[in-house]
Amino acid sequence: MLRGALAALLELEADLTVVGVAGDGDEAVRVASDAAPDVCLMDIQMPGMDGIAATQAVRAASPATRVLIVTTFARPGYLRSALDAGASGFVVKDAPAEQLADAVRRVHVGLRVVDPALAEASLFDGANPLSERERQVLRLAADGRSAAAIAAEVFLSAGTVRNNLSAAIGKVGAANRAQAVRIAQDKGWI
Repeated sequence: MLRGALAALLELEADLTVVGVAGDGDEAVRVASDAAPDVCLMDIQMPGMDGIAATQAVRAASPATRVLIVTTFARPGYLRSALDAGASGFVVKDAPAEQLADAVRRVHVGLRVVDPALAEASLFDGANPLSERERQVLRLAADGRSAAAIAAEVFLSAGTVRNNLSAAIGKVGAANRAQAVRIAQDKGWI
């Protein structure tokens, strides 16, 4: 419903044309590859391939296409990940329609667009302190898996997984793994 509403709002703009819509990351990559749009609007959390991976794939499949992240998940870690993946902008879905259309236009001409409140939060929250392995084990720990179960999935020893979880807990300033997961999710680091 929201996807259709965004498309309809953008179609009301005389200088903007919607050339395709997609329901998940994999479909977004296919549509962008086929249609080669000037600007692709992308969400962060979608079924299948997430918006960060889909942004990288869209940029690889259609290098001239610029990606604008439009999401309800305004988290500093997501902003950094999106920009690292090749996104040209990051705005929140509750922005007024005029702001969204203006963001599309600005990204189209090669400018970067970042929600001001999110940019401020990113500056003051700092960069993601977690290594890729620490992010991986925290993501797997999010559903309550034991260190042994995580170890079996990522082909590490249970001791190495416990060390990575301990390091992540310390880096995010948490008291335990559940709190570390929650903090990392809230900041968009996992």
